[in-house]
Amino acid sequence: MPRPGARRALTNVADLIASGLAASADAPALQRVATDFQIRIPPQMAAAAAGAVDGPVARQFVPTAAELVVAAGSLHDPIGDAAHQPAPGLTHRYPDRVILHVTRTCDVYCRFCFRREVVGESGPLPEPELAAALAYIRATPAIREVILTGGDPLTLSPRRLAALCARIAGIGHIEVLRIHSRTPVVAPERTSPALIAVLKSVPVLYLVIHTNHADELTPAAVAALARLADAGIPLLSQTVLLRRVNDSAEALAALFRALLRHRVKPYYLHHCDLARGTGHFRTTIAEGQRIMAELRGRLSGLCLPGYVIDIPGGFGKVPVLPGYVEETGIPGRYMLRDHQGRLHPYADPEG
Repeated sequence: MPRPGARRALTNVADLIASGLAASADAPALQRVATDFQIRIPPQMAAAAAGAVDGPVARQFVPTAAELVVAAGSLHDPIGDAAHQPAPGLTHRYPDRVILHVTRTCDVYCRFCFRREVVGESGPLPEPELAAALAYIRATPAIREVILTGGDPLTLSPRRLAALCARIAGIGHIEVLRIHSRTPVVAPERTSPALIAVLKSVPVLYLVIHTNHADELTPAAVAALARLADAGIPLLSQTVLLRRVNDSAEALAALFRALLRHRVKPYYLHHCDLARGTGHFRTTIAEGQRIMAELRGRLSGLCLPGYVIDIPGGFGKVPVLPGYVEETGIPGRYMLRDHQGRLHPYADPEG
């Protein structure tokens, strides 16, 4: 039986075997996985995974031999970060916003990560590269929003994060700062008064929290979310649709309802990207559309995220919507499909 959880992060195959999250017979295959992709499971998630070694938490974080299978169509850079890189560490895909990769470090390395080829390579973005990225943002007034990602921006120290936020806030045309992070859930102890003070100091900030299953919302994670919400920090969530983790309306409904109870608005449900060694996590688009149709019939609009897919190669996100509106062939006349699949006539205004 696995131990209830480690007191430190599990960072290698030997740690996984000692914790009971992996079998010694699997060590040769897992060592091959570890040569290409980082391993790190923080104590909170190790404890959650130990309760079910083939459960939804363990499947997200514990490496398996399935990662050695590279499916056809897999890509080193599945969402095309490199295709839109005007400066090191910067992705400018849409006119009004940029992604700033402030670090390659994460508190946990997800087995399905679309940046799994590069995370863990180094720490914070070096100052010359950061300065070049900020100079590009400063020289491009069409940019109104900066999205901090990585890696995980909240692995930076509060001091370093505060300095970065101040530099971005000093660019006159930047109106919104967005931070994407798993840290409040997987390493909730980092949600300290010092970190919250930094986040509160940003004039307009949205924190987007990545979580995929209600079992990740441990008491410590819930307490961290409460500290953030009590401080007035707007909280959104993003989730990846993953086979045998959350690929059912029941699992996602439980997650989205739990998030809303804890004052986190579900924002995005991502279709799984084409990263190498992640084919065992992928669902079909039709499965995702069916699940979203079921959710639409049982959850309020506050609970529903947008279901999106990143077009491989760097062409951006598009919504993955079922056919709710069908043309009839008569101008201005449509059939509307409800969440149970029934069709209803609809007409545009006359004239």
